Amino acid sequence: MPEPPRQRHWKMKIHLVSSSDSPEFSFLTQALTVSSLIGLDAEWKPTRTHQPSLPAVTLLQIACRLSDDDGDECPVFLIDLLSIPLSPIWEMLRDVFVSPNILKLGFRFKQDLVYLSSTFCSHGCDPGFDKVEPYLDIMSIYTFLQRKQTGRRTHKESKSLANICDELLGISLSKELQCSDWSCRPLTEEQKIYAAMDALCLLDICTIFEAKILKQDHFFHRVSELHPPHLDMGLKVILKMPEFSNNILKKSFCEASDMIRAVAASECLQVIHAMEPISRSSENNAGLMDVSLLKIIREYGERIILNESDRKPKSSRKKGKKKSSLEMPSKEKRVEILDYWRGPPPWDFSLGGDGFPRFLCDVMVEGLAKHLRCVGIDAAVPYSKKPDARQLIEQAHREKRVLLTRDAKLLRHDYVIKNQVYRVKSLLKNEQLLEVIETFELKISEDQLMSRCTKCNGRFIQKPLTTEEAVEAAKGFQIIPDCLFNKNLEFWQCMDCNQLYWEGTQYHNAVQKFIDVCKLNEQLSSNVSGHWNYGP
Repeated sequence: MPEPPRQRHWKMKIHLVSSSDSPEFSFLTQALTVSSLIGLDAEWKPTRTHQPSLPAVTLLQIACRLSDDDGDECPVFLIDLLSIPLSPIWEMLRDVFVSPNILKLGFRFKQDLVYLSSTFCSHGCDPGFDKVEPYLDIMSIYTFLQRKQTGRRTHKESKSLANICDELLGISLSKELQCSDWSCRPLTEEQKIYAAMDALCLLDICTIFEAKILKQDHFFHRVSELHPPHLDMGLKVILKMPEFSNNILKKSFCEASDMIRAVAASECLQVIHAMEPISRSSENNAGLMDVSLLKIIREYGERIILNESDRKPKSSRKKGKKKSSLEMPSKEKRVEILDYWRGPPPWDFSLGGDGFPRFLCDVMVEGLAKHLRCVGIDAAVPYSKKPDARQLIEQAHREKRVLLTRDAKLLRHDYVIKNQVYRVKSLLKNEQLLEVIETFELKISEDQLMSRCTKCNGRFIQKPLTTEEAVEAAKGFQIIPDCLFNKNLEFWQCMDCNQLYWEGTQYHNAVQKFIDVCKLNEQLSSNVSGHWNYGP
């Protein structure tokens, strides 16, 4: 394993490659041949405004981890794309990007690859680059390490490379030169160090990642440290294995554990030899990939693939969207097409319903649910406080309800069931109530007023309670004011939540309010002598 990152930054060797016949270019070719892990980064001149073409990459950084025979030194190559002819290095880079024997590291490298491919295409190296595989993004490594540290699954968050280096490596990665003019030549020493550090730190972060993987799975490089399941087998079981009989006979009969270790070592060597053809499958890389890297590629490896849309500048993408909007309706237009009730509702007799209206009000029209209950309409609310769109649709479908909402996005989901969602257009609760009554042609009668529990949507017990029965039912649950005991009132109790109601000032005010509201719809008479009771 390489040295810890803190101990080897001073060993960083920077090689500026500006010519295809220079010693630095030869060293680059040799390093890519024996390296199994490289870090990639690119620099270009920053732009302040949208341009019709993509920025041209002027510098490509490649940090290589050499094999153990070459020591722990990690050379960093700065390829000057303004000086070196691009044709000689195009095929070499293309082979490296897709070589199965080299794990490529990057930090959001897809954008760099887009610009890099455009740069080579503009110099006749068509079709540029369209794939990097196997690949591992530093953000994925950071997310994994954070999950291991906290012990719980964490969402991917937007972190800069400087912040990640500070947290994982304990080094300060200055980004002051990020927006400098990378098209000016010669490059300053500060620019060279900055560019080299951006690529080298990727190897350092991967080193920490490898250590975590090895510690987690107890997977060691040396055969003597591997512990296959046969290690704990009895001698009788081992002797029955004909493929290991030769190893056992060659071993001195001293201790049974030694015999078992001989068998285990033989099996482990077979596993290592079986991996060699995979590691040597590429002619461009003669080195043997580390077993730990093979494991990382198998379990965590990613790839970058560029599509045609990725190769277009942002301004071109926007123009394409505007052009397509003339041929097909936009999202807002599609919402308007579906933004009306088409019927019939799920409670309709033609659909096998019972004829009783049922609604499900999401959090955006939660006040409408209480208004509907006050006029006797079954209006439920979601089970969860923060349900997603699919949960709302499933609850409405399961209970044969119409989902009421003001969220236009719900109408865009493909899994919205026909005639299951209605978008309320009014903003005020009274107007929303009238809109629902008119849209669904609800028949509101005098007997329906205050016939449902405004707290839970339940129905009331048919027989009213006396004062004594109400006091007994309210023990430890609800406080009844003492002033009500001498008024000879009747109490009503919800069958679901046991909430008690009675005719009081609040009840009469509510009745008058909904009489006035329903007058606008001409469905209620001006006088209502309701016998259902309402309490606080």
